Amino acid sequence: MLDALIERLGDQWVLALGGAAIGILFGAFAQRSRFCLRSATLEAGHGFLGPRMAIWLFAFATALIATQALVIFGLFDTGQVRQLNNTGSLSGAVVGGTMFGCGMALTRACGGRMLVLSATGNLRALLSGLVFAVIAQASRDGALSPLRAWLNGLWTIDGNSRDLLGLFHMGHVGGALFGGVWLIAGIVVAARARVTLWAAVGAMGVGLTVALAWWFNFAMAATSFEMVPVHALSFTSPSADTLMYVLAPPGGALSFDLGLIPGVVLGAFLAGALGGDLKLEGFRSGAGMRRYILGGCLMGFGGVAAGGCAVGAGVSGASVFALTAWIVLWSMWIGAVLTDRLVDRGDAGRELAHAVS
Repeated sequence: MLDALIERLGDQWVLALGGAAIGILFGAFAQRSRFCLRSATLEAGHGFLGPRMAIWLFAFATALIATQALVIFGLFDTGQVRQLNNTGSLSGAVVGGTMFGCGMALTRACGGRMLVLSATGNLRALLSGLVFAVIAQASRDGALSPLRAWLNGLWTIDGNSRDLLGLFHMGHVGGALFGGVWLIAGIVVAARARVTLWAAVGAMGVGLTVALAWWFNFAMAATSFEMVPVHALSFTSPSADTLMYVLAPPGGALSFDLGLIPGVVLGAFLAGALGGDLKLEGFRSGAGMRRYILGGCLMGFGGVAAGGCAVGAGVSGASVFALTAWIVLWSMWIGAVLTDRLVDRGDAGRELAHAVS
């Protein structure tokens, strides 16, 4: 099927359309389930395991199980995955992940959630998302890239040492079973928090889109005559790439990432419209605007230094059991909780608890 599409449309268009289709699914599932790492983090940080944590656990566990199942059934091979075969940065994972977590708490959304909120009319998320994309581009290829490269070079690790399944001799079946433990935890939390069936299905849909992206890019890499990087969902580099594509002269090369971002926005908008969730929301004060700008800056630099955002590293990277991705995930949790305690003095976490009590 991919052969016929590539022959008819060309490699670039198939990649972009595939990214858009998966993005639409992610945007719709994330909007309906309210999937967000930041919300789950603050619930846990305040000792309250509620619906946000259940939603995140469902998405996370589903991504782990589905990705490992693809490998077990021969539909995906991690041999070309960057997180497991290239040199990684432990310093970038710790510092970048912590910075991203701090920014996530300040902007009150993770990278994917900012796109979803922007699509449904949240101007705060739109501004912080634009800042996020600009700083990500500057950190990757622009004025901030020397600082980011210095940070990444402080403490590195070779690719063979990043494979947790290999280090612990678990195998892919063991990885799937480990994901099952997280799924059981999600079911327990969801039952106590009375999470609706549709919210749980939406969260699992988010996890399935991660596995679907792994499969699609792997299949394209095996079929296409072009060099296709094998990766899943992420929003740091794709946000920067989309921004530069819009600003550059027409005619640039298309890619999976360039289809992903508008796909997420479209999917979230359609889901929001069907659910009656479209609403313009702005800033209440200048202090609030400064907070969101600072948060976007921290997320942009931190996401590039860490090698991914809350979805790119925290779910996609974790689903292939890359050591640095798991370190990034825990660092994001720590950064978000510390920022909530120091800046909001726990108010954000208490608001989450009261909202569902």
